[in-house]
Amino acid sequence: MNSKTLSLILSQSTTKDLHVIDASIPKSDYISIDLSQSNPALDTFDNSSSKAWDTYITNYLNTHNKQVAFGGYLERRNLYNRSAYFASKSQAEQRNIHLGLDLWCPVDTPVLACFDGTIHSFKNNTNFGDYGPTLILQHKINEVTFYSLYGHLSVASLLNLKVGQKVHQGDTIAYLGDASVNGDYAPHLHFQIIKDIQDYVGDYPGVCSLNNLEFFKQNTINPEVVLGLE
Repeated sequence: MNSKTLSLILSQSTTKDLHVIDASIPKSDYISIDLSQSNPALDTFDNSSSKAWDTYITNYLNTHNKQVAFGGYLERRNLYNRSAYFASKSQAEQRNIHLGLDLWCPVDTPVLACFDGTIHSFKNNTNFGDYGPTLILQHKINEVTFYSLYGHLSVASLLNLKVGQKVHQGDTIAYLGDASVNGDYAPHLHFQIIKDIQDYVGDYPGVCSLNNLEFFKQNTINPEVVLGLE
């Protein structure tokens, strides 16, 4: 099954207005944002500073009178150049292509389960520039199993969780963390839909290189399609 097939199954099988953050925020208060390496506005501040990123995102939202900035699936970014965790001597092996959807909004914003499912795994991924606290859910729709990943959470979000614990669509499963715990980013949710979790536990690549882009394009789908944000 390819990613287009999974995307179609999810689109046809989910009839609710899906949310992965605070459902009281209407989709009309979302706005897309370009964080790609081709956006010259990103050259006007220190990209290595989470505080500078927070200021840029906040000003962007205030300018447009919106509450959530979203985007980033398959976006090539310079943001990851600040971290040795993503670095490589080869440009083709440099990990800088984003594999999920980012939703930029304030710290402590509630994070919601996008589908019914169970807790697959969770972990605090503490590398600089990594996810920080991360939760992965397992789902099954029309006999098709897939996974959703929620990254950059608060540390408290991982307390009292149990593998196999059931969750329901729309349940509050976590809250967004701040830069001190979330990998040193402005507060946001990294939301990713994965076909095959492989052998990963509490983690899955959220950024890839050009060399392995085709694999990850087939093993993830664009969350904007599922959330009705495209």
